[in-house]
Amino acid sequence: MKKIGILYGQERSFPMAFIERINSKNIEGITAEPIRIDQASQGEKTPYAVIVDRISQDVPFYRTWLKNAALTGTAVINNPFWWSADDKYFNNCLMTQIGVPVPRTAILPSYDLPVDTKNESFANLAYPLDWEGIFNYVGFPAYMKPYAGGGWKNVYRLDNMDEFYQKHAETGQLVMLLQEEIVFEEYYRCYCIGGKYVRIMPYEPRNPHHQRYEANFTPSQERLKQMEEIVLRINHYLGYDFNTVELAVRDGVPYAIDFGNPAPDAERTSVGEDNFEWVVETAANYAIERALAQKDGQDNLTWGNYIKHSVAGMPLTGEPKAKAPKKQAPAKVESKAKAPAKKAKRGKGEQAADNS
Repeated sequence: MKKIGILYGQERSFPMAFIERINSKNIEGITAEPIRIDQASQGEKTPYAVIVDRISQDVPFYRTWLKNAALTGTAVINNPFWWSADDKYFNNCLMTQIGVPVPRTAILPSYDLPVDTKNESFANLAYPLDWEGIFNYVGFPAYMKPYAGGGWKNVYRLDNMDEFYQKHAETGQLVMLLQEEIVFEEYYRCYCIGGKYVRIMPYEPRNPHHQRYEANFTPSQERLKQMEEIVLRINHYLGYDFNTVELAVRDGVPYAIDFGNPAPDAERTSVGEDNFEWVVETAANYAIERALAQKDGQDNLTWGNYIKHSVAGMPLTGEPKAKAPKKQAPAKVESKAKAPAKKAKRGKGEQAADNS
């Protein structure tokens, strides 16, 4: 029997529907249930072939427990190691390297000193920063938001420098992004599951929360194809199994605005009945697919192209680097006497090999 578990917090509609949907399919050898943890011991396997994680971003205990689960063979959706490693600034930087349009974005040190630091801790940071250069790069209006986290917490829209200085002083120890505002004609929120299943939903972020999926525009087939390709490219490089991507279309160009959401909103009252049905059915089918493919004793995680290309020595967006042909050993030449080997001199700045 292969168990699929779901780890969740305050949400109820999606987790319960997800479990019921899997069990209603009556697939031999597959069952789903809420996870219950009563003990966590190092190196111990969990009873789950697959775990869908909906809450570890808020509960560090769950995050490290999931890493042990992954280590011992569970397919965790999403990969807890990558989820711990990435952030909104890095993700934006990555998009600039793989051809995904993103708003101009700068990262800012926290206004207040982090805990256990003092002014001397920032010997490498210029003071003041080149604010004029930063503002000229990003422009106004702009948005300021934390470089990690989500849920529209601590997000500010700023019209000018005075507003920036006022609001930045309120952010305490948060590390913030300053990001160009994209004035859009159309906006879309897109589910991506398994790096292959995409649902593109017209979305109006300026509406009240419960009305944001009530948008008055419909994408053309050409636009749908364009956005689907962007959504897939983003998730293939990040390696997320379950994510949402938000795209703002300006002058015909879809800009990726918010695309690191590994526990995306899937509440029935929020996303609407049709979108809820799609995400429940697709997530259930994908979890079953992963359970059937899961193998004990090996890594069953999804790793994105950024990591895979790095490990394989491949360019970020290209083919593997060609290996140089092996040199043939030179023919041996016998001599009556051998000169003693001279010690190689190290040039200035060179280090011995064992110092690397």
